[in-house]
Amino acid sequence: MKKSIITLSLAAVLGFGSITVGMPIEKASAANKLNDLNSQKEKINQQRSGVESKLNDTDKKISENQGEQQSVQSEIERLDKAISDALAKIEEKNQEIADSKKEIEKLEAEIKVLVERIKKRNELLKDRARNYQETGGMVSYIDVLMGAQSFGDFVERVGAVATIVEADQDILKAHQADKDELEKKRAQVKEELASLEKMRAELENMKKSLNAQKAEKDKLLASLKHKEEEMHAHKLELAEENEILAAQEAAIQKAIKLEQERQAEAARQAELAKQKAAADAAAKKSSSPSAGSGSSSDSGSSGSPQVTPPSVSSGAWTKPASGRLSSGFGGRSLGNHFGVDIASGGTVPIVAAADGVVIRSYYSSSYGNAIFIAHSIGGQTYTTVYAHMSSRSVGSGQTVSKGQQIGIMGNTGQSYGQHLHFELHRGSWNAGKTNAINPVGIVPL
Repeated sequence: MKKSIITLSLAAVLGFGSITVGMPIEKASAANKLNDLNSQKEKINQQRSGVESKLNDTDKKISENQGEQQSVQSEIERLDKAISDALAKIEEKNQEIADSKKEIEKLEAEIKVLVERIKKRNELLKDRARNYQETGGMVSYIDVLMGAQSFGDFVERVGAVATIVEADQDILKAHQADKDELEKKRAQVKEELASLEKMRAELENMKKSLNAQKAEKDKLLASLKHKEEEMHAHKLELAEENEILAAQEAAIQKAIKLEQERQAEAARQAELAKQKAAADAAAKKSSSPSAGSGSSSDSGSSGSPQVTPPSVSSGAWTKPASGRLSSGFGGRSLGNHFGVDIASGGTVPIVAAADGVVIRSYYSSSYGNAIFIAHSIGGQTYTTVYAHMSSRSVGSGQTVSKGQQIGIMGNTGQSYGQHLHFELHRGSWNAGKTNAINPVGIVPL
């Protein structure tokens, strides 16, 4: 009811309030009225076909939307799995990095030992070098050899010198090997740690990318769900429009039948009047003149009602409910008000503002318990709306007379406090309420 333009026109629906039984009717005018009613019925039929087509299109769009949602949901599930895998791998790399750091600590201890060993060898080599400088290096070895007292002593001294020289070479070799091992271990640790840190960074970036993709998919899924909700709401509006058009079509059919009956009765009354006039003329010719008198009276009680139904006014319109005018027609803080509000406490009867045909009597999420009535007054079609009632006592398609009770004032639908929301439309009612007019000055309020 908020978006769809719901055509409720009932042009030339019954001449309530403007037809006097026995009044002569021109055949052309009567035929035109029936033609108008049939034309309205055909238009409503076409509108219903259009609405049903829109309903089918909406169902198709909802189905497509749900399929897209299912596809997005599958993609989200895939991303969730990928994110879980990435987190597991990140945790694995974190453990490997922790293990590597423990290995690094172990290597650092070994490196510390190597450093200490190299330091001691450096000191030893420095002492040897200093000793060489002080004694002349190899000359000192010759002196040692030449100082032998015997051949056996010489042989012993040669072996000792060879052992010393060999020891010096071993120290240098070990020293170099330790230095090479130190550099190798340091490079190995640095390389392993860098590799692990790189893999972890790549996994973190992957996780970040996957989370971003998932966020986009979640956003898309939320958008699709919102669109589906809107389409379901639109479908409900179309279904409601279709129901109103169906009720309108039924009302038109009833109006056609009543108009045909009215025309037949008018013709019968005209024929009776014609026969009576002929009989009166014949009687005057065959009898003497006579005087007569006649009178008519319209009596009725106009005492104040004990409950609160408003007194039925003369003319085409009457007040639909007793109470004060709590809100007028036009702009207000909550937006445009396309009707007037009549408020009162207690059990307040609601009555039809004029003779007419009930287009629809139903419960609306916005209007609450609501009744739409079509009227034809002075050749003009009007539609009245009665909203927020606590109960309804007439049904769709029912003929009602001015002042007939149709419900009880209430607070249903989008309402704040007990009142009657009353709308008057010159012509049909539509969702945009472009035909709404201020009832003040037309309907006695």
